[in-house]
Amino acid sequence: MKQLFVLFLLLSFTQIKAQDKIKESDLRNLYNMMIGSFSSENQSKVDSNYFDIRLKMVPMWSESEYYWLYVEQAMATNENKPYRQRVYRLSKVNDTTIESRVYTIKNGENYFGDWKLENPLANLTIDSLEERKGCSIFLNKINKSEFSGSTNKTDCESSLKGATYATSFVNIYTDMIISWDRGFDKDDNQVWGAINGGYIFDKIENY
Repeated sequence: MKQLFVLFLLLSFTQIKAQDKIKESDLRNLYNMMIGSFSSENQSKVDSNYFDIRLKMVPMWSESEYYWLYVEQAMATNENKPYRQRVYRLSKVNDTTIESRVYTIKNGENYFGDWKLENPLANLTIDSLEERKGCSIFLNKINKSEFSGSTNKTDCESSLKGATYATSFVNIYTDMIISWDRGFDKDDNQVWGAINGGYIFDKIENY
């Protein structure tokens, strides 16, 4: 419990630290920090409120002017059937902010497991993506090995389990990602997501 309380404070107060200016090299650095295979196994062993989840993020569309990532998230016991599939597009918004724009894929099940390929989603076209409007995560640089950010207030719509909106808070490090996704109803009551703090995804492999 003490560990989760510390993580809650980390996610709550990191936002108020001084924000460093973003350079092109910082955008590339963040991109490289996000690439890899991640696991919440260690957290699940010490706290039964958390599941053992595997997160894969791999580069795609390397010839684009943007930084694109293909993402799959699945239970460790069923990695071949991810419950979440996304495409992220990283770009600089201003001198202090990077946007991770979020997309779903039309007929996305046809691409399950593409993270294993050398050029994932190589034949996919931009019109096969659907932006999750309002669900972008806006990240600030804390230092060269830490970025932190969140969605914007109630902008990200969600209907899962009676929710009307979802929020995401993320801290990204060179060896770990802490991600806290939650859904809230119209009265701002939480209806899904972790209660005590974010999932801790340890990086277990680089790509």
